[in-house]
Amino acid sequence: MTELNRFKGIIPPVSSILDKDGNLKEGEMALLIDKLIEEKVNGLFFLGTGGEFSQMFVKERKRIAEFAVKYVAKRVPVLIGIGSTNTREAILLGQHAEQIGADGIVAINPYYWNLTKENLYTYFSDIAKSVKLPVLLYNFPTLTGQDLTPDFVKELVLNHQNIVGIKETIDSIGHIREMNDKVKMINPDFSVFCGFDDHLFNTLLLGGDGAITASANFAPQLSVGLYNSFLAGDIEKAVSLQKQLAILPQLYKIDSPFVNVVKEATKLCGIDITTEVLPPAKALNEEKKQQVKEILQQANLL
Repeated sequence: MTELNRFKGIIPPVSSILDKDGNLKEGEMALLIDKLIEEKVNGLFFLGTGGEFSQMFVKERKRIAEFAVKYVAKRVPVLIGIGSTNTREAILLGQHAEQIGADGIVAINPYYWNLTKENLYTYFSDIAKSVKLPVLLYNFPTLTGQDLTPDFVKELVLNHQNIVGIKETIDSIGHIREMNDKVKMINPDFSVFCGFDDHLFNTLLLGGDGAITASANFAPQLSVGLYNSFLAGDIEKAVSLQKQLAILPQLYKIDSPFVNVVKEATKLCGIDITTEVLPPAKALNEEKKQQVKEILQQANLL
């Protein structure tokens, strides 16, 4: 695998900016993309959990993917989420991402059935074989009901050269450590990202590669600053930024799905976007908006 295909650093899972009818607001989406690139993020991930993929029709997902790839225009790598409950749809979306020029795809395990190990392996294997693009796995057992264990991932990586990384949205630094140890043993360039803000410093300390975390939408300066400080050997600054980051997971308890919370935080932090969300999510009430504001103030972001 070439260095070009190695994903690392801070890759925000970008919110999808929509109007009240669920249509993409291109101008505001462009505003958010430009702001994140200005903040020196290392890539952008569209149509992940925070991008509301699970609430969208396929045509809506394709529309956002097409806009994202075209607008980013190779300024940073673009990853497209292809999460689905069925293999055929995931493959269709992966091949579409390849056709439009994305730099990689992100595949989460099906989140309805609890699959046998054999069927789960075949799911990811079929996706990897259907494209030439790099594939990142997405482990989020709280939502999928099924963990991607380090041994399982190691087996996939042994047999599929284009499976190049994983987003570990799991509240266990031990799991992330084991993923680093076992999978990097067979592919040192395999990228391990944490999915929770409060695990970024430890992930880097254990040999991981960065973060794909929701807060990078509204506070990219924290995670980007931490990542760059760590690389530069300024551990004191990295620890200080981690203390700020560690406050932010409180936000995700305010509502579920928390996509509305992320958009409200982004708006409060100075990016003028619409905060409309797709059902079953709904707009935050004034009490919850105030909670968002208070947590951002606690983290010294306002």
